[in-house]
Parts: sequence; structure tokens; C-alpha cells
Amino acid sequence: MSLPEPIPLGEAQARLLAMAEPRGSETLPVEAALGRFLAAELAAQRDQPAADLSAMDGYAMRADDLSGPWKVVGESAAGHPFAGALRRGEAIRISTGALMPAEGGAVLLQEEAVGEGERLTLAPAGEAAPRHVRRAGFDFRRGAGLLAGGTRLGPAQIALAISAGHASVPVGQRPALVVIDSGDELAETPENCPPHRIPASNGAMLAAMAAPWAGSVMRIGPVRDDLGALADALARTEGADVVVTSGGASVGDHDLVRPALEAWGARIDFWRVAMKPGKPLLVARRGRQIVLGLPGNPVSSYVTAFLFLLPLLRRIAGAAEPLPRLLGFPLAGDLPGVGGRLEFVRARLDPGGLAPIAQQDSSALAALGSADALIRREIGAPAARAGEMVQAYLLENGGIA
Repeated sequence: MSLPEPIPLGEAQARLLAMAEPRGSETLPVEAALGRFLAAELAAQRDQPAADLSAMDGYAMRADDLSGPWKVVGESAAGHPFAGALRRGEAIRISTGALMPAEGGAVLLQEEAVGEGERLTLAPAGEAAPRHVRRAGFDFRRGAGLLAGGTRLGPAQIALAISAGHASVPVGQRPALVVIDSGDELAETPENCPPHRIPASNGAMLAAMAAPWAGSVMRIGPVRDDLGALADALARTEGADVVVTSGGASVGDHDLVRPALEAWGARIDFWRVAMKPGKPLLVARRGRQIVLGLPGNPVSSYVTAFLFLLPLLRRIAGAAEPLPRLLGFPLAGDLPGVGGRLEFVRARLDPGGLAPIAQQDSSALAALGSADALIRREIGAPAARAGEMVQAYLLENGGIA
């Protein structure tokens, strides 16, 4: 069989993401939308703050009456404003976050004030100043666009949405995913695994990786290396937006995913990517369903899922920037030169930077389990020494902020 030439990673990712079709949107309570992607721009429905507030504990007075002395005529605490208006020669006790009184325009810090009963004067180095006032709308004004559509809602964005007056937000619907684990060598339970087999771990790994980004995840398998068994498994995926298989995507006599997909009616879009690990990646489509055929070696399966499956799920769910972020780090160890494929090196994040893990075999789960990052090494890159800067993806949170 004539094999297609592997395509570059960037081209493969672009082709995959171009297939993605958002599922539509739904409206959720803000606190239930953590981790979801906004389906439209979020605009402020109120000014923040709605009125002038004190930025410090101290005393409030008029902006045209800064030298004192003053008579303390009341207090404004957070949630309990002073009811009157200040006249010249008057001040009130005020707390951080409390409403400034009518005609109040400056604050004297508590530690810069001298109080004797109701009489208030400046300390020798004291200064009453407008700079200690948070002006109405200084954070944002009603109608201002605060978050763009496609933004992921994290804790800070949840707080911002609530502060902006939103009890609910529109978010993208998350895709339905089916994970098919295939291979005659796979044992369904780790407790019952003879020497000629291995525990079926890829399906659980892929389901766990996808869980934050998918609306539902169904697992099928392990499935035998048999066209009939694979056909039965594929027939069970009708409701899925994305189908991902692990194993059987290479070129051996028992690698049957590609012919099974073709018999099922899927069209192969591309097969084989110029990267290490993960070269045998396959992408196909059947109607609205997108199929990813991942390699069976667990590290290869993990790396291709990180770079392809997770971005695909995020794009369908409405992410504006679904790809993982590439960041710069110093090396905490040496790296050899790179050959004719883009390489991803598992590494630990140490105080001195990224330390490459010694064992880089694509079946080594112990090394993967201790990794915090994937160092990206470009085709033909020369050897790199400790202290040099490298580009890497952090594995936490699927590689995005």
C-alpha cells in the first residue's frame, strides 16, 4: 500500500478545525458556566462602581476643603452610607468601599489624621487627596463590551459577569464524544491481565482529558482487531459529534481502523502527520461527525489528543482560541538535535525551568505521568543546552489559560 506523505502539524490542525461546526448556544446561570465559552460578547448592564467610593479607611471631606481642621459629623461604612451632604469644615469617618457622601471629593488616610473628639486635623505629613476615591464607572461603564464571544469563563470572568449585572450568560453547547479503544492486546480489567496483554488504559485517559470540554463522553471497548467488531462499535456512535479511536490507525496487518471507517461511509481527510510521537494520526468525516484515529501507544495517543482532540472539542464548544498556548521556558537540562519530524519532548517543570524526562519512549506511561509540559522541538533544530530558551505547552488545563 502506498502511504501518503505526512503533513505538517499546523496544516493538520487548521484542516481539522475548519471542519468544526459549533453546536449552537444555551443560556446558563453565571455560576454554572465555569469553563464554558461565551456565545456572544458580554456587555456591562451597569456602571462599576455605580457611585464614588472610598479607596481607603479614613475621613472624607470636600475636594475644595483640604487643609482642615474639620468637624466629624457622621460615618459612611460599606453598605451603610452617610445620609447628608458635607459642608465646608465638615468630615465623616469612612471605610474602604463605602459610598462617598454628597459633596465629598477627597479622603484623608486614617494614619495621616489626628482626632480629638469631633475635631479632626492633619498629621504633620498628612494629606487629604482626591486620589483615594474610586470614581463612579472607573472600572467599566454600562454598555461597555467586557468579554468577547468565545472567551472561556474562569473564576475572574464569572466575577466580572456578575459585577456587570448578569445573572445568566449565553454559552456554546459542548459536543458529544464517543471514545473507542481497540486492540486484541487490551485487557478490560487491570486485575486480570496475562503477560501477553496490557490493561486498556487509553480509553479512560482520553475520556478524562476530554471531560472538561465535552458535554458527554461515552466509552466503547476494548474492541477486537476485527472489521466486524469495529463496524459494530462505529454503528453505536450515531449521536456523537466527535468519534475518537485509539489504536489500529497505523499500517500493520492488524491496523483496521482506516478500512473500517471507509466501510462505515467515512471520508478520510488526512492520515499521517510529520510529528513525533503521533505520526499515524488519522482524521475523517462522516456527515456531521468528525472522526480522529489516534495511535495506540499511550504517549502518542495522549500527545495527539492534546494537540487535536481537545482543540476540536473546544472549537465546537465555541472557543475563539482553541489551540494550546505555546510559552517560553529556560531548559533545565540538555536536549539532542532533531531530525526530520517535529518532536514533542515530555518534561517536568522545575525551579530552574523545564527538565526533559530521560525516558521518551511512546509507550512509557511512568514518564508521561510525571510530565508537566511538552517541549516543542522544530524539524532540524540543533542540540540545546541547559539555560537556553525553548517553547513548550503546559499540560495543565489542556494547555489553555
